[in-house]
Amino acid sequence: MQGILYALVPMFAWGSIGFVSNKIGGKPNQQTLGMTLGALLFAFVVWLFVRPEMSVSLWVFGIIGGMLWSMGQNGQFRAMQYMGVSVGNPLSSGAQLVFGSLIGAIVFGEWSKPIQYTLGIIALILLVIGFYFTSKRDSDNAETNGMTDFGKGFRALTYSTVGYLSYTILFNNIMKFDALAVIFPMSVGMVLGAMIFMKFRIQFEPVVLKNTLVGLMWGVGNIFMLLAAAKAGLAIAFSFSQLGVVISIVGGILFLGETKTRKEMRWLTIGIACFIVGAVLLGFVKSY
Repeated sequence: MQGILYALVPMFAWGSIGFVSNKIGGKPNQQTLGMTLGALLFAFVVWLFVRPEMSVSLWVFGIIGGMLWSMGQNGQFRAMQYMGVSVGNPLSSGAQLVFGSLIGAIVFGEWSKPIQYTLGIIALILLVIGFYFTSKRDSDNAETNGMTDFGKGFRALTYSTVGYLSYTILFNNIMKFDALAVIFPMSVGMVLGAMIFMKFRIQFEPVVLKNTLVGLMWGVGNIFMLLAAAKAGLAIAFSFSQLGVVISIVGGILFLGETKTRKEMRWLTIGIACFIVGAVLLGFVKSY
């Protein structure tokens, strides 16, 4: 029970990032900088308490990974700006799950048993269906559902997915570091990546400083993800963390005024259900 309670924290923390940051406001570059500064503050406090052993390779790959993460987050903020949080966030999460799972299975051989392929393929099909229904739009609601330019949002989503997947592959499949040790170098890389997007024209406006709250939320989610995996196992921790997409959809509708027609609500319900079942199945695949 304790592990499940731990797993609920990253679900709410990560799922709330999109609509909280958009509620605070700011351009994608400002949101990214503010979030990375908050993550750096959190990581530094963790480092002070844990004092993990650091190495040159940890710093080099941690910074590179952080810059790739920053690319992913900046693209996600940009996608949400053009698509709305209730559409952009689930599409981003779904793309990471689908392509990340395929790369892990095909390139790194993470699926080796027949049951893994069976459950994994079913999960990916459900996620693709969820993709379709969460992004499906009613033409009668085109101007009021937060969708301003699907084309620009999709392009931002593409480079966001590339950044997130590269960061994930680097840390999970190539360089396997202790999460509590790598979080500080990674956060330095995150800030550096955010500065590159701003072409080093840094201005600490109030909206940037307010967005540091989002970085703290990200950090808290990371710590509780580790605690959940230790207490309840990776399958539970992974599945619950991915269900944050439901929080982002509900938050976009309730707090950002992204209206949905009756048709869109039906499609959204189907999409959410497919995401939930698909994410849970992927969690079971990881447990075998």
